Amino acid sequence: MPSAASAEVSPIDALPVDGIAVARLYGEPLFKLPTDLYIPPDALEVFLEAFEGPLDLLLYLIRKQNFNILDIPLADVTRQYLTYVDQIRSRNLELASEYLLMAAMLIEIKSRMLLPPKKTADGAEPEDPRAELVRRLLEYEQIKLAAARLDQLPVVGRDFLRAQVFIEQSLQPRFPEVALADLREAWLDILKRAKLNQHHKISREQLSVREHMSIVLRTLQGRRFAEFHELFDPRRGPAVMVVTFIAMLELSRERLLEVTQAEAFAPIYVRLAFSPA
Repeated sequence: MPSAASAEVSPIDALPVDGIAVARLYGEPLFKLPTDLYIPPDALEVFLEAFEGPLDLLLYLIRKQNFNILDIPLADVTRQYLTYVDQIRSRNLELASEYLLMAAMLIEIKSRMLLPPKKTADGAEPEDPRAELVRRLLEYEQIKLAAARLDQLPVVGRDFLRAQVFIEQSLQPRFPEVALADLREAWLDILKRAKLNQHHKISREQLSVREHMSIVLRTLQGRRFAEFHELFDPRRGPAVMVVTFIAMLELSRERLLEVTQAEAFAPIYVRLAFSPA
């Protein structure tokens, strides 16, 4: 039996029976921190509140204390704002610069409110120094609420996944069988489209008012009178009838034609205004 001085102790036997590891180093448990371990003071930071910027912090302070955003108590808000800025300035001076700019703006607005109001050139009441800040806060709050509503919408990959089904296609292409009736329908469809693509030319008839004035005069030559509708030929189309009517108006204006009517709704008669030689 070996003596106590010559006995070897295995690593497992050296571990405490009920010890709890405080950390692991390269997979091995550590039950006690080394005495020479150095942790820098800024290695770990805990942020209780995360703000997107100066406006976000200012809006948080106003909403947290149920202040009226249209009547902000600047003294209280500025005091709390500067307290938070002092905390982050000791950790991150570059980040605190943006918040310091907003703090300077709050102090400026408070200073303007302490001074007597100065009327404008037209005698109107001056604008509240807080008006521009309130407008920016309201716009920022609307955008923040809209962004929160968008964030609550279901997102692919986060809230649900699209179902995807992969179907192995055969390497040999399979062409559909064509029947005789299918060829007949295709041929009839080609004929129908060919008829729709026919070309046609539209020509415009050249009409002369002077020529139709002569036609009207020749029609009335040797007649005592003629009814108004007898001077029009519906078979020649609306364009010729319009030009004939214009020719009659021109003849009446030149006092070569007389248009008479015995009474209302009676027939209209047309005759020459001169006696032929």
